[in-house]
Amino acid sequence: MARINFGGTVEEVVTREEFPLSKAREVMANEVLAILGYGVQGPAQALNMRDNGFNVIIGQRKGSATWDKAIEDGWVEGETLFELEEACKQGTILMNLLSDAGQIATWPMIKSHLTPGKSLYFSHGFGITYHDQTGIVPPAGVDVFLAAPKGSGTSVRRNFLEGAGINSSFAVYQDASGKAREKAIATGIAVGSGFLFETTFQKEVYSDLTGERGVLMGALAGIMEAQYDLLRDKGHSPSEAFNETVEELTQSLIRLVAENGMDWMYANCSTTAQRGALDWKDRFRDATKPVFKDLYESVETGNEARITIEANARPDYRQGLEKELAVIHNSEMWQAGAAVRALRPENQKSEAVK
Repeated sequence: MARINFGGTVEEVVTREEFPLSKAREVMANEVLAILGYGVQGPAQALNMRDNGFNVIIGQRKGSATWDKAIEDGWVEGETLFELEEACKQGTILMNLLSDAGQIATWPMIKSHLTPGKSLYFSHGFGITYHDQTGIVPPAGVDVFLAAPKGSGTSVRRNFLEGAGINSSFAVYQDASGKAREKAIATGIAVGSGFLFETTFQKEVYSDLTGERGVLMGALAGIMEAQYDLLRDKGHSPSEAFNETVEELTQSLIRLVAENGMDWMYANCSTTAQRGALDWKDRFRDATKPVFKDLYESVETGNEARITIEANARPDYRQGLEKELAVIHNSEMWQAGAAVRALRPENQKSEAVK
């Protein structure tokens, strides 16, 4: 493992240099990797592993839209595409990439096929960590581990096709064979990770739920709405408000942060922007810290898990979700966003050559 200094704290991480793809193939040489679920992470991880030369099959409910998508992606019914239970029978590593609600619903069936010597894989620590609410308790005699890409399935596949990777965490919950850790790392490399850092199932889900509700999605959307609404209330046009709130962030500044860090981006913007950002940064940090503390406590106590499980169990959840998403979609801010995106040069049709 490579020892890396992360801002004064030294961590050990696994890179492709010390654990190359060839080694991952050796570890998985006799394994049948059964991807259960072909929704969000399933397609990306399955296709990446197939392209990397691993023995992959898909388990999915026949007749569903995702079954049809799997066929479009080249999986063949009866050869590499099966109903969930048949995939569980054939697989030696059951890669449970179903939704959290789907994992709860199918657990009795999946558990029945976890015979000694098999392995159970996750990309999220939810089901295991909150087992008192999900009922997901693996039997003895099986390895249980995870590799969790730090990005959406779309990004996992896109980065792979571009020759890049996406960072992942890995963890071992149960090591029956003495080789669970090696399998976890090999699977992370197989799905195209750039590098892997070690964690636990509990820490993975605590950080993941906090991140999704916080900076990655919830807080980001909320802050954007607050600034956009303020600018509109002060008489700025939708185009101006959206560009100053979202477009400049996503099309310019965040790319600089990704390439070189926030400090570099600060050092390479105008002196006016520098002064203002430095003066206001701490106020935003101090204002949001109590919210983040409440959020983490809600995750840590299992409250967020309870809310998620109860919501998904409601028969009308899907209809209610569509209404909530429609509010965002139909808001002036994101309607303005659609118009702005359409005006990007790459989205405008070239003038016909006469």
